[in-house]
Amino acid sequence: MLQEGKIYIGTSRKPDDSINKGEYLELKFGNRHGLITGATGTGKTVTLQILAEGFSNAGVPVFCADVKGDLSGIGAMGEPKDFLLKRAEQIGLDPYDFQEFPVIFWDLYGEKGHRVRTTISEMGPLLLSRLMNATDAQEGVLNIAFKIADEGGLPLLDLKDLQALLNYMGENASELSNQFGFISKASVGSIQRELLILEQQGAEHFFGEPALKITDIMRTTNDGRGAISVLAADKLMMNPRLYATFLLWLLSELFEELPEVGDPDKPKLVFFFDEAHLLFNDAPKVLVERVEQVVRLIRSKGVGVYFVTQNPLDVPEAVLAQLGNRIQHALRAYSPREQKAVKTAADTFRPNPDFNCADVITNLGTGEALVSTLEGKGSPSIVERTLVRPPASRLGPLTDAERQKVVDVSPVRGLYDEDFDRDSAYEMLAKRAAKAAEQAEAARQAEEKPAEDTSGGSRWTLPGFGDDAAEAASGKQARPRSSGHKRETIMEAAMKSVARTVATQVGRALVRGILGSLKR
Repeated sequence: MLQEGKIYIGTSRKPDDSINKGEYLELKFGNRHGLITGATGTGKTVTLQILAEGFSNAGVPVFCADVKGDLSGIGAMGEPKDFLLKRAEQIGLDPYDFQEFPVIFWDLYGEKGHRVRTTISEMGPLLLSRLMNATDAQEGVLNIAFKIADEGGLPLLDLKDLQALLNYMGENASELSNQFGFISKASVGSIQRELLILEQQGAEHFFGEPALKITDIMRTTNDGRGAISVLAADKLMMNPRLYATFLLWLLSELFEELPEVGDPDKPKLVFFFDEAHLLFNDAPKVLVERVEQVVRLIRSKGVGVYFVTQNPLDVPEAVLAQLGNRIQHALRAYSPREQKAVKTAADTFRPNPDFNCADVITNLGTGEALVSTLEGKGSPSIVERTLVRPPASRLGPLTDAERQKVVDVSPVRGLYDEDFDRDSAYEMLAKRAAKAAEQAEAARQAEEKPAEDTSGGSRWTLPGFGDDAAEAASGKQARPRSSGHKRETIMEAAMKSVARTVATQVGRALVRGILGSLKR
């Protein structure tokens, strides 16, 4: 049943239930993306598991999210259970060999795998706005914040960096608005409140360094198999917007960093996006367009994206059109929307004269699916009613002890497990504010003299912090200009702003130290 250059999905049946033929996914079309759909309990997770096994054995790295916790079993040897042996016999899978696969466990919270982080800068204002469900005005303020950070040399790495910058923007809104466009203090305050909510939901664990390197989810083993990166998402699903935004960020990073490879013999990476409906729920048009663009173009970089969801209507039509490999498990058709979903799913397949797709979809058994993959020159195959093969790895979760053993021998052990907090916007703003305060105090004590032009030209500066480069070059201490009173007000405001931020961070850390459950 196993063929070179193909992944065995299962065996299709004729109308009289006799064996028809094996159904395969050709590796050379693995980067043409795919869709796995079906109602709860129909076998989507097992289908994801057997595809991940197939890609791994073919030397293709895999990234997938473990939403329910049972996908972790892919890292352990399968067990000869009666119903699995019966399915293997039904489809003519002989021999039915068991196998364990090379797995790397990841977890945003660092509890069930290696920590996964990115920086605020890498996330960017668009995805950050999506994460916070920001309004257009708030998104505009975020774009200005990133612009100020870029021009002012202020690295945005974690949440406290962005909070400190927003505090500074709020206190100096009038001056900054003249340079970058209108900055509403109300919008700044709303963003700060949303950041607080994100922090309470665990987003503080996600932003920081060391940031994830894309190459670490694209590893292969010494025996040529692709490593399967499994993201623990059971706790992450308590914040579905963070889950969807993280996966979209990872997909965007792959798109931006990987080189063009055209049409390779097999994918460079396969990416499974489970619970895909969370990505598109209430998504603004610009975000959906971004996803469509990434899905359309990432194929030429050797990455295959497979969306896993309950209903084909969960995926926008523009994205759905890019998905060439389809595996449709059973759907229920009780409500008008569900009936529409059945018709939509049936219409996307290349018809089979032996049966009516719409009728069959509602009557498929567990572990049974309608399968159509790309073949020949890239055209979809005729849809077949297929019994999906049983997995070679364990069907069910690993124990905590088994998971820890896998983590202990992981190839990325020690690379991401410790936090690294280098000087960034938070620390730099604090230092600049302290220096500004010293200069203001010295200016108040100095004898009032006519202001001297030490601006050094039109070089860009942050309001309230003077021109440090010009002062250092001249070796002179800054003197108050004709608008000295205004300068002192801005300096004092900036200092108070950063002081409040520092106090807030320290206070929050103390509270969490006393009430440790808040951190968990």
